[in-house]
Order: sequence, then C-alpha cells, then structure tokens
Amino acid sequence: MTRGPAFVRIDGVAHHVVVEGAGPVCVLGAGLAMSWFDWDPVVPLLAPHRTLVRFDRPGHGLSQPAPAPPTAAGEAHRIAALLDALGLPGPATVVGHSIAGFHAEAFARLHPDRTAALVLLDASVEEHPRPGPFPGTVSRVLGDLLCAAGLPAALGPAARRAVVRHDPAPADLVRRVYRTSRVLRGALLENAHYGAVAAELLALRATRPLPPGLPITVLAAPEGSARWERRQRELARRLGARYEAAVPSGHLVMKDRPETVARAVLSPGHLGHPGRPGRPDRPGQEGA
Repeated sequence: MTRGPAFVRIDGVAHHVVVEGAGPVCVLGAGLAMSWFDWDPVVPLLAPHRTLVRFDRPGHGLSQPAPAPPTAAGEAHRIAALLDALGLPGPATVVGHSIAGFHAEAFARLHPDRTAALVLLDASVEEHPRPGPFPGTVSRVLGDLLCAAGLPAALGPAARRAVVRHDPAPADLVRRVYRTSRVLRGALLENAHYGAVAAELLALRATRPLPPGLPITVLAAPEGSARWERRQRELARRLGARYEAAVPSGHLVMKDRPETVARAVLSPGHLGHPGRPGRPDRPGQEGA
C-alpha cells in the first residue's frame, strides 16, 4: 500500500522519506548529491512487487543538514533506524547506488539478520582508500565560500542539469532541491569523507562477514571503461556476487536502464532464499 512522503526524525534530524508499493521491503539509497526522485523511473516497475523506501540522507534532497560527518557504520545504522521508525523491521533488500554502495554493504555486514539481499548499482570501489587530511575543515570552508558567493541559488539547478543529461526529474523539484546551500554543503561533506568511509568499510570486510548465502548482485555500467569493468568484476568476486553489466548506460543506471535495475531486485535469489554456499567473503580473506 502506498504511504507517500513523510519526514522521520532520526537522532534529531528530520529525514525526508517516501514509502510506496507493497510486498517485501526494498530500500533505495541514492549516490552523492542525488535525491529521492532519481529513483522515479524504477518505481513503477518495483512498486507492484515491493514496499519501496526512498530516503534522503542528511544534507540531501529535502532532509535537514548533517549534524556530523558520515561514517560507514553511521549510514548502516541510519538505514536500520529508518526502517524501525517506519515499522518495517523485517529483512530488506538494500540497493546502493554509487557511494551508497558503501552504506548498503555496511548495513549487510552490521545488520545481517535484517538483510534479505544486496544490489550494488555501479557502486563506488576503492581498493586502497586514503582518508584525506582535515576533510571536515576543507569542506566547511569551501561550502562557506561558495554559499557566500550565492552559487547554489545561481548555478545549482544548472549544474544538476549539466551532470544529468536528459534529466527526467521535474524542473520544479530540481529547483527546490538544488538551489539550497544545504544540499551543496551536504554533498561537499560526503565527498570530503569519502576516503574515510571507504577505509572503514574495508576494515569491516576483515571483521564482519556477510550473511552466508546472501544474494548479491553487482550491476555495473562499464561501457567505455575496461578498467572500471575490471574493478566492478573484482568487487563481485570479492563479495561472491553475481555480476551484470548494464549496457548501454551511464552512471545513473536507474535512469538509463530502469528495467535492468528492477530485474536485479526482483530476481528469485533476492527474495531472501538461500543462495550459494561457500562464499569467498570471510574474515581475513578480504583486504585492499
């Protein structure tokens, strides 16, 4: 049953969330600087079969600003707290696009009993992550300078349109979200802590194994980059996942190939049924 948009308070921060559809729960996590409406092309294909949870992380979409820098564990616990607040405690398929792939995998490792399946959608990959020096200070100063110059209001929607070619998102929503200094600051904060979050996930891989038999799909958009395809295939190998290439597609696979994304989520293995035995992902077997 469709429930529509709402604001859910987690750790004092109002999170914008949209719940719709019916059936097993599926959480959709968007990439850096993206919003809930970036999943719109996929929703009609999934809503008849899944209860979809789309949410904006702090400083993204319509959610309030982030009170603290992001961490892999913090984002995993955010997903769990959101599902608790919505009264959806059962196992969920978690889909993570781009940087949210870190968050989705961390959720599966830290909340294995609550994870039915994992779909990593052209997810970020960092084999040798390095946390940057003073990331919070740099992002804060840069955000102050750009906002003082009025760049979000002047150029935010145009920058979005330049990055997302043939953008299907409604123009009024793009203006509402991307004209704000809040979203610019949120994106800068996540980007500044990208290396630290990647390093934290790498450490989790060594100590917190994925649930045995967990259905995992690595769905990549490798067109035109043999190196990116190799890295995505290696990610699938490390996680014992099924690899699939979405071709043709850009980084926003949910926009370019929504039917491929829906098929990955709805595949029989992603109903939480037992998967393959003998996974390669075990403590001590993963590293940089």
